[in-house]
Amino acid sequence: MQTTQAVEIGLVLYPGAQQAAVLGLTDLFAVANREALSHLPHAEPPLRITHWQQNQPGDLPVRVFDSSSGASADALLSALILPPTLNEPVFADDTGTLSAWLVARHGEGVALASVCAGAFPLAATGLLTGRKMTTHWAYATLLQERHPDVRVDADQLIIDDGDIITAGGLMAWTDLGLRLVDRLLGPTVMIETARTLLVDPPGREQRYYSLFSPRLTHADAAVLKLQHWLQATQAKEMALPILAAQAGLQERTLLRRFQRATGMTTTEYCQRLRVGRAQELLQFDKASVERVAWEVGYSDAGAFRKVFTRIVGLSPGEYRRRFGNSTRASRS
Repeated sequence: MQTTQAVEIGLVLYPGAQQAAVLGLTDLFAVANREALSHLPHAEPPLRITHWQQNQPGDLPVRVFDSSSGASADALLSALILPPTLNEPVFADDTGTLSAWLVARHGEGVALASVCAGAFPLAATGLLTGRKMTTHWAYATLLQERHPDVRVDADQLIIDDGDIITAGGLMAWTDLGLRLVDRLLGPTVMIETARTLLVDPPGREQRYYSLFSPRLTHADAAVLKLQHWLQATQAKEMALPILAAQAGLQERTLLRRFQRATGMTTTEYCQRLRVGRAQELLQFDKASVERVAWEVGYSDAGAFRKVFTRIVGLSPGEYRRRFGNSTRASRS
């Protein structure tokens, strides 16, 4: 989507963070800013890039670099990225300060992201419990051993779970960076940025059918709490009384505030989360369409097909034939 308000992307310089990735991402977003200024109606660069670092163990991270030194201190922080490390991926946060800071920012609607071994400090926050993430294939076993409650899937280069994005390989910071550019500035700027840098756009075939990126920077704490719960549970439950209870709001109040905060109804939001999960299963799993429907919360495969086709523009079977990795695709 396009944005008319400058947003901040922070790079977290935890001990051992790879400087090449930090500087590379900084340059990638600088190129995206240049492309945005030539394609979109911005008077100023739409992305503000910052670096965050603890001065001493136990200190809260502070900005040590800011691409917009004259920007106001209350600029909208949209994402924090944990880059890879060339050291052994053994993350020690003895005081828990960095993890607590990341959890607090996530609770405010900031998307968290990691590249390669950056998955270790991200997993240490506890936010990935019961959720799926990726890392470098060489670290997958160690990550799973250290965080058994996390579902590690090193077969995927990038897993975009809306509020948390993880990228696998050491050089996958390019894929992550372009994914964020696509989310914040739209596909045109993303494609032009990739072309300038001579790198392939991530999942470029899927650009025709955009993946759902939930709006998390609306500052409604009750709605944000519900969004995080829906993301973690994959929207298996859509009943309004249960959603209202999770948000701690009356049903009518929830409907009004959810629409205002996210731009869609609770039903549409849950459907898009479910369809996003179904797209992933259709790409990487060999299960039948009926089984996929059941996995994402639909007992009626016919109803699932209708919702999927309305949102994606292709039937589940057509989507799998076009984007699936399986050679034994099931018919819809």
